[in-house]
Amino acid sequence: MKEIERLPQTVCCRFSVIFVLITFFMLPAHSQTEMQPWGNITGIRAGGQLMEFETSLQVVNNDWTKVNATALERQHPKYTRSGDTQIVTTRIDSFYLVEKVTEDAGNSLAHVAVQFTAAKESDSDKLYFSIKLPENIFAKGSININSAQDKVTKYSIAAIDNRTEANAKSISIISSNQQLQLQLTSSLPVIIQKNRLYIPLQQGSIQNGQSGALALTIKASGTVDKSPVTLQLNTQDTGSLFAGFGGNFRLQNPKTDPQVIDYCLDNMRVAWGRVEMPFALWQPVQNSNPIDSAKAGKLHPHVKESMELAAKLGKMGMPVILTAWFAPQWAVVGELSNGPRANGVWGNPLNKDSMQAIYKSIADYITYLRDEYGVEVAMFSFNESDLGINVRQTGEEHAALIKGLGAYLQSRGLHTKMLLGDNSDANSYSFIYPAMNDPETHPYIGAISFHSWRGWEKSTLQKWRDAADKLKLPLIIGEGSIDAAAWAYPAIFQEQTYAIKEINLYTRLLAICQPLTILQWQLTADYSPLIGGGIFGNNEPLHPGQRFYNLKQLASVPKDIQAMPIMVDKPYISCAAQGDNNKGKYAIHIVNDGATRTATIKGLPLTIKQLTAYTTSKTMNMQKHTVPVTNGQAKLTLNTESYTTLMSE
Repeated sequence: MKEIERLPQTVCCRFSVIFVLITFFMLPAHSQTEMQPWGNITGIRAGGQLMEFETSLQVVNNDWTKVNATALERQHPKYTRSGDTQIVTTRIDSFYLVEKVTEDAGNSLAHVAVQFTAAKESDSDKLYFSIKLPENIFAKGSININSAQDKVTKYSIAAIDNRTEANAKSISIISSNQQLQLQLTSSLPVIIQKNRLYIPLQQGSIQNGQSGALALTIKASGTVDKSPVTLQLNTQDTGSLFAGFGGNFRLQNPKTDPQVIDYCLDNMRVAWGRVEMPFALWQPVQNSNPIDSAKAGKLHPHVKESMELAAKLGKMGMPVILTAWFAPQWAVVGELSNGPRANGVWGNPLNKDSMQAIYKSIADYITYLRDEYGVEVAMFSFNESDLGINVRQTGEEHAALIKGLGAYLQSRGLHTKMLLGDNSDANSYSFIYPAMNDPETHPYIGAISFHSWRGWEKSTLQKWRDAADKLKLPLIIGEGSIDAAAWAYPAIFQEQTYAIKEINLYTRLLAICQPLTILQWQLTADYSPLIGGGIFGNNEPLHPGQRFYNLKQLASVPKDIQAMPIMVDKPYISCAAQGDNNKGKYAIHIVNDGATRTATIKGLPLTIKQLTAYTTSKTMNMQKHTVPVTNGQAKLTLNTESYTTLMSE
């Protein structure tokens, strides 16, 4: 994970705790209205199915050449929940905004209230509440504008080319399968542009200190797909090995980390671990001997606890990846950066004049871990060096490091290999190509790695699977989760929406990327999968929530099973399969992000007579039940917004 995220946000090397209202954590999570923590509503569920659209708050200049909108990692929002109301506080340009969305789940209705205060005078900026309509749903639909005089004007969405303004008191958006009803509290000049609506929060020039508000309701309805689904399994076409679920264990919260680590290690099978090498603290002065200092009792406390944690994981039998975030000042070019510079560039390049000393320092650390703590480090990486969190490299420099450090580690008698990539997300795949295309790097690479924060398109993920196949190496998801900025609004971790989106991504990663392991960011108090224990200001007793049970369920599959193709014939379902034909062990993962429906799984081996199923949702925590198998087929019910894993005994 990030030392700092894409925005000027300090992320992982922080030792302060982010506090939110304790009362929030005592409330049940809801998910009928899906709201992102930066303020965008992405749909309302009706009958368990998400009726999709996306709102945003936008600041637009007079000629529409500049648009600044609420979006992931674009602002610094705060997110909380109070009962049925989700609250986002944020800022766009000089506008300070509070958005409250209260759901009426029984009527698939959301009450939206937005308040703003302007921090400067302007006669060019306009503030809008915008609604984007998915093209695949509304391309052939219509927008009906109802004026205060009950006059209805119908617009065909496909025919709207230019911005069109119309006074509206209410709006009906209709397609063959989905409908939205918007009710305003007063008549406003609404702008229609292709598949997007703009509802003004203010009109005319803006004065410094001016405030205003907008209130509306959004009701969603449509066809709910409850039709049965069929999943077709192919046990003969086996793919890459899945060793099991893993975790990141970077220590950042001395008071609350140990309890989360112990709970996770005691209550789920963790197959792989990734720990920090505190490089800057290990050898802060170049012309020194860190091993001698350590043996003399001068080991920095954070280095010591990081090594002890690596030893704890190693003694449990899991391979350990060692990753460095910050390098010492002597090892880099320029003053150490804990964020983006004025030019937007992150991190520091390694000092090419100090490479041999860098190699020696890293090798000394790995040697000391081996000799004093009994840990054989499986692989080493610099975290997200494609981006500069916090060492920055080009692809060519990354290839050179793999060759240089890899050869040096080998010369020291160490078995540690290098991670290729360890990229900040899947989108920056070209970063690994110089090393891939240089055969001299190949003997030193142990695995390929990327982090799952972005780049979820199938075509992008497939590039990583292709790279692993080309080099005949395992692929590791070095940091797994869905929102790299979520540390700033941790209330989102208890939302059903977050839990389902996270496990849905993991299921897709299993199916497309076929990783050796997915390393959760993190199995510590940072991004905690647990609730309470003083974490994020919540002093309830430490206990698991939906996210933890999702992760435990994934971690419960048999170890060392191979990826197997499985296809599904309906939308809203993600699935992946794994198995060992020799041992007759199989695992099938199914995430249902739609309505409750029945499912038939075909292609199971005829020797299997029963499957054990575990289901996690807002109301079920790995609820166990058995599913009979007849002639290679199994039938079961997939609950709405649920994750089900079926395993053969």
